[in-house]
Amino acid sequence: MAKKPEPGQTVVAQNRKARHNYFIEETFEAGLSLTGTEVKSLRGGRSTIAESYVTALDGEAWLVNATIPEYAGGNRFNHEPRRPRKLLLHRSQVNKLIGAIQRQGRTVVPLQIYFNEKGRAKLEIALALGKKAHDKRASIKERDWQRQRSRLLNRT
Repeated sequence: MAKKPEPGQTVVAQNRKARHNYFIEETFEAGLSLTGTEVKSLRGGRSTIAESYVTALDGEAWLVNATIPEYAGGNRFNHEPRRPRKLLLHRSQVNKLIGAIQRQGRTVVPLQIYFNEKGRAKLEIALALGKKAHDKRASIKERDWQRQRSRLLNRT
């Protein structure tokens, strides 16, 4: 089941397929380096991170393939909707992510974009390991069994 947002957070976009396609090992909170029109467009709640991922370039983490549509009132100062966006993380976190990607074959996937209680745009990312088809079937079977068990327990 998806994690419920903490009080004071406004969730803008979620990657619902991430928990189905990956084993989530560890999560991180990262800031996003955004332009003004990107922030205004995010506040409108029209972004997509379903097919995006995090990559490492020159010792920095970048969010690639995330879509933040152009802001309607942005005129010539608008942004590119699918441009790579720099993630703001501590150096130790970046090194941990880069090491896991290169040495252990892990993937870094975005889980959700939200505004925290201070109004800053944050991205929750996860260090993940991809699931095989049989793993996905096993998790569906386990989830169905938990639902059925709770129904049986509620009847009595």
